[in-house]
Amino acid sequence: MITTIDTFKNEPNTDFSKRDNVEALKSAIAAFKQELGLQYPIIIGGKKIMTDRKITSVNPAKKTEVVGYMSMADDQKASEAIAAATEAFESWKKVAPRERANYLFRAAQVMRERRHELSAVMILEAGKNYEEADAEVSEAIDFLEYYGRSMIKLEEDSHHLIQIPDEKNRLTYIPLGVGFIVPPWNFPLAICVGLTVSAIVTGNTTLLKPASLTPIIAYKFVEIMEAVGLPEGVINFIPGNSSVIGDLITGHPLTRFISFTGSKEVGLHINELAAKTAEGQKWIKRVNAEMGGKDGIVVDETADLDAAAKSIVSSAFSFQGQKCSAGSRAIIVEDVYDELIGKVVELTKQLEVGNGEDDFPVGPVIDEKAYQTIVNYIEIGKKEAKLVIGGDSGSEEGYFINPTIFIDADPNSRIMQEEIFGPVLAISKAKDYEEAIEIYNNTDYGLTGAFFSSVPHRIDYAVETMHCGNLYVNRNCTGALVGVHPFGGFNFSGTDSKSGSYDYLKLFSQAKLHTIKG
Repeated sequence: MITTIDTFKNEPNTDFSKRDNVEALKSAIAAFKQELGLQYPIIIGGKKIMTDRKITSVNPAKKTEVVGYMSMADDQKASEAIAAATEAFESWKKVAPRERANYLFRAAQVMRERRHELSAVMILEAGKNYEEADAEVSEAIDFLEYYGRSMIKLEEDSHHLIQIPDEKNRLTYIPLGVGFIVPPWNFPLAICVGLTVSAIVTGNTTLLKPASLTPIIAYKFVEIMEAVGLPEGVINFIPGNSSVIGDLITGHPLTRFISFTGSKEVGLHINELAAKTAEGQKWIKRVNAEMGGKDGIVVDETADLDAAAKSIVSSAFSFQGQKCSAGSRAIIVEDVYDELIGKVVELTKQLEVGNGEDDFPVGPVIDEKAYQTIVNYIEIGKKEAKLVIGGDSGSEEGYFINPTIFIDADPNSRIMQEEIFGPVLAISKAKDYEEAIEIYNNTDYGLTGAFFSSVPHRIDYAVETMHCGNLYVNRNCTGALVGVHPFGGFNFSGTDSKSGSYDYLKLFSQAKLHTIKG
């Protein structure tokens, strides 16, 4: 198998227009339903341990349906996991980069073989529909393939230094140590995989604490890494309460780095805690954080309005707006404001809300807490702007909220400033494209954005002035592809880590030069 980075191709998604593919996924869903209610262990140093305390994973589309019971690590088990990872690091760091990469390539192949099973878990545990779940499996495979190739290239690039007479110089990238991996619930497989394998392929060992709302799919990933023979202790799987074990691990003197995706508040707390030097610590901890956004789409009067409307609706309401890249704002110039809003509303009316198991376009939000938060923001929106569609709940069987749009929103209003993380879109009017971009930039975040225009110099202006890590012109502000759209944002959106890029692996490595004279 050719494993150079220039031969990488993104994994194709399943074509659900073919009946056989639909039936295959339905069969996988039915098969996983036979596993509902199972109990799962934590894993420390290869040992599977059932604990008395459990996380109850619930299907957000059916509040009464338990997906599984996940064992929880307490502070003692977290300490044991740190010790296990520290011990495993001494041997894992010596494994050749290509050999480490091969574990990732083998895992990618297993994921291809089990893709419908993995999709089924996410459909029931995270409330995804067919396309969202399947695309996430593709992204997880992409991370495995791309980071494996990137590690091989990183090793090869270590030879490329200017040489002088009488010396041989080489720069190598060596691992850091023990990493704390904290993925989110909204991409519970892809981001979990990406954060974890980027750390291990570079020679580090890890403590993986999955999101408490979606621990079962994370366990399935760890199972796959076990199946391909990854040595014990390289990934230590420790679900648990963040307030109990999160601060302990982040502040521990043997923790070398933290990779986190989640809210701004938690990310800032991790960054603050990691900056404090613990007794016995002998390094500056690294923090790789992606902390959300208040992303938006700007549309001028020269844009293709039909294309813009489709992108606004898709970016705002795919996976119920529960994406850090979701286009929760639209800023439209006044000349086409009313016309474009009409198109957006008509497209939104076509979105049916229901269970992802039945492949509805819009599914449930993740849990009761998220549901109440979003409902509260809708009430705020009713006071701040004009409600034109939605604003109410769907079936009480799950956590369903109908797609909601507010127009005439003040740029400084809460619904234009604060991350809602749900199916809520706020729209503001601007006098021209320059003012629209000013409104777009008027947030504490800077993750993704989109600009719709047909005028080249306006596009150039947007590229220069829209302050975000990922700017897309005349397309959705969601849907970054590994290796194609390196992902990460500015300001309180995080550390601009650019996941899905070759350079990303350097965040988990340290460069060492050695010179031999003669």
